[in-house]
Parts: sequence; C-alpha cells; structure tokens
Amino acid sequence: MNTSVTSRILETFPVSAGAFIVTLYGDVVAPRGGELWMGNIVEACRAVQISESRVRTAVSRLVASGRIAGEKHGRKSYYRLTEAANREFTHAARLIYSRPRAEPLRGWHLVALPQGAGREALVHRLAKLRFGMAQPHLAILPDRGEPLPPLGAIHFRATTDDDLTELARGAWQLEALAGRIDRFVEGFSPLEGRSFAPAEALGLRLLLVHIFRDIALSDPALPLGMLPESWQSPEARALFARLYLALTPGADAAVAATFVDRNGTLAADPTRIARRIADLSYH
Repeated sequence: MNTSVTSRILETFPVSAGAFIVTLYGDVVAPRGGELWMGNIVEACRAVQISESRVRTAVSRLVASGRIAGEKHGRKSYYRLTEAANREFTHAARLIYSRPRAEPLRGWHLVALPQGAGREALVHRLAKLRFGMAQPHLAILPDRGEPLPPLGAIHFRATTDDDLTELARGAWQLEALAGRIDRFVEGFSPLEGRSFAPAEALGLRLLLVHIFRDIALSDPALPLGMLPESWQSPEARALFARLYLALTPGADAAVAATFVDRNGTLAADPTRIARRIADLSYH
C-alpha cells in the first residue's frame, strides 16, 4: 500500500482511535447490519496508522460509554451499535451525506439555558444539534423548518430578523470553523483524479468522512450575510461528494472482501446505500 497520501493527510488531521471507530461504524457498519468482528476494526484502523493496542483500548471505552456492545462467539468478539448510538449515527448521516435543506430562513430557535445542575449536559446536547451560544443563558439556531428532537428545556421560536441577526453573530466560532473548512479543501483536493488500491481507498474514504463529519456537524447553515467573506463550505461539501463517490468502488470492494459479522460477510442494505449515493450524486 502506498502510505504517502494517507501519511500526509494524517499530518494535517490527526485522529483519535475512538473517534475513528465511530466513523467506521457510521460509514461502513451501520448500513450493513451494525455488527463487526474485532479483527476488522483493527484492520480498518491499521490503514490510518492506529495500532492494535490503541484500538482495543478505544473499543473498551466505547463499550463502557454505551456506544457499542460486544459479544463473543467462539474465540472471536463482535461489536454492535447500541440503539442510542444508531439514532445518533442516523442523525449525523443526514447532515454528512445529504445536501443541506434549501428552505429560506423562517426565523430562529431559541432555548433558555438553566443555571446549575443539568446545564452542562444541555449545552453539550444543543451543540450537537448545531446551536450556538448567543448569551450565557440563551442558545440559538436558524429555523429552516427541520424538526428538532425534544430538548428538555424551554424552547421557543422567534420570527423577527434584525435584532436576532445581530444577537446571533457571535454565537458560533465561525472564523475557527472557516479555518477547518479551508484545511479540509486544501488537504483533500490532491486526491481528485487519482486511483487507489481497495484497502487504501477504504482508509482514505474513512478519513474523508471523519474529517468532513466535524465540519458538517458544526456548520449551523447561517444566512449568507452572517458568514465570513471567504466561506468555502459549499466547495468543501462538493469536494466531499466527488471524492466519496470516486473512492467508493474500491472501498466497498475492500469491505466485501474481508469484513464479517457473526453470520459471515456483511450484508449491505441496498436501499440505504443507494439513497446515500443518490444524495451525494446531486451535490
């Protein structure tokens, strides 16, 4: 395997074992039954220079945190997504693989943040839904008609424009996000037009999803007037779609060749995978 491309990307985008395994399950395992042999987890992580000892430690932590659940069959261990993790991956997949909704801004979602117990957990949950912190006691998100899950706090909508636009400007760290987007475009653009062996294509596709996932789950889809002038989010999303589609034949061949669950070769959900490919093809 030619590791020079992978090594260069890893120099710019270091990855942790636990977070990368989460990406592996979201991109490869969830659409193929949700279960994977431990040896395949090690194999996939080896492609991005994560050692087996780090993988095993990370898997233990993911089990302890309720993200995956393990079961032994004979001498082999298999790990499956928990229901809570599967719901989280389904939400993330919509933001990663689907084109953002084009509906016009309807107003703003506002959530009042309590003081004391429960505040930190609420802020963490809202951040995962791409809310920004407009004030210490107020979280805010553009309302484009997408449904939100129960938030466990006082939630209301506002339809006025000017005052809330000014309030929202400082709610997200847009300059830092713009920098991550720029690094993504610069780091992954050299992959265009190149071909890779199946194992390397899988490693590179997982890295592509892993790095873009952070961008997709952080971008609050703000009105154009609130964004930095050099905002490259549309270009980054288009690059992600092109590279994902180009790497997929090789990556899927690598998965089909060696990845197994307790019943044998992973069985893909053709509807789910076809929908993902169709969504990416329309970028």
